[in-house]
Amino acid sequence: MINIALIGVGGWGKNLARNFASCKDAQLYACCDLNDENLESVKSDYGWIKTEHSAERLLEDKDIDAVAIATNADTHFEIAKLALERSKDVFVEKPLTLKPKEAAELVALSDKRSKILMVGHLLLYHPAVEKLKKLLETEELGDVYYLYSTRVNLGKIRKDENALWSFGPHDISVALHLLQKLPTEVSAWGMSFLQSGIEDVVFIKLKFNNKQMAHIHLSWLDPNKVRRLTIVGSKKMAVFDDMEPSEKIKVYDKGAGLPGRILSYDENLTMWEGDIYIPRIEMKEPLKIECQHFIECIKKRKRPLSDGRSAVDVVKVLDAAQKSLDSNGMAFRVE
Repeated sequence: MINIALIGVGGWGKNLARNFASCKDAQLYACCDLNDENLESVKSDYGWIKTEHSAERLLEDKDIDAVAIATNADTHFEIAKLALERSKDVFVEKPLTLKPKEAAELVALSDKRSKILMVGHLLLYHPAVEKLKKLLETEELGDVYYLYSTRVNLGKIRKDENALWSFGPHDISVALHLLQKLPTEVSAWGMSFLQSGIEDVVFIKLKFNNKQMAHIHLSWLDPNKVRRLTIVGSKKMAVFDDMEPSEKIKVYDKGAGLPGRILSYDENLTMWEGDIYIPRIEMKEPLKIECQHFIECIKKRKRPLSDGRSAVDVVKVLDAAQKSLDSNGMAFRVE
């Protein structure tokens, strides 16, 4: 039985507690939080667990096999580093860190200690994203021209992070996962309407090689809640709408041009429009899948889908986007 310690049980941490408590071959062994009310709440739900205010004291417990971290993003690096130094397998909520250099340091430390380092890029465990990945791998959509995503709502206003760092890791991680490459260039533009210096709305442009591109719209100041991703390919197009209760993905057999060819100057552009079909997707809670995957990676000592190296790439893109935001939209290269 794998003993899991959860650091940070307010907000999203409660969802992690619920899922880790029900994981096969694992038990929620201990929880840590600075807030007494949060600890009392989790203790009332899981009476058997140990509780602690200090992460450092908690990690001295040799019975703890793995640690899940759901604290504020600016604390991720120090807590994850401490856990790895104590030879614990580590799960960190997104983003892994706020700086690429710190993210890379955690990866190097996990390698040195031969420990699992997994990051909570939740959408990679969504059955609909898994289906999109298969559509790309089987080349059903053809060559990907571009993709764009929208993640907006009139929701919780953050005070400690902007829309880029709050929402951006979701869509950036999916774009990198689907295209299997880093962008060569990132630009971002946003505006702070409610709080000075904290962008409520952000538009990100990712430029890839092979003439591919991605566009991401993020906002917590919008009249509608939208969670949608569109992929435009040379053969077909696909739309993933997470607000749809059942028909999560629609594939459109439509496009323009001659599939697989670049038109010469005197050729006429051909438009085609075929059927729309809805793939069958067996929906399961992505967070449940993610937590169980962490346990399986610990048991089998295998590389997580959302491992530390892929998380470093996400932080690199976020960092470049933040630099662009600070520079009024100037494009920055991703190294």
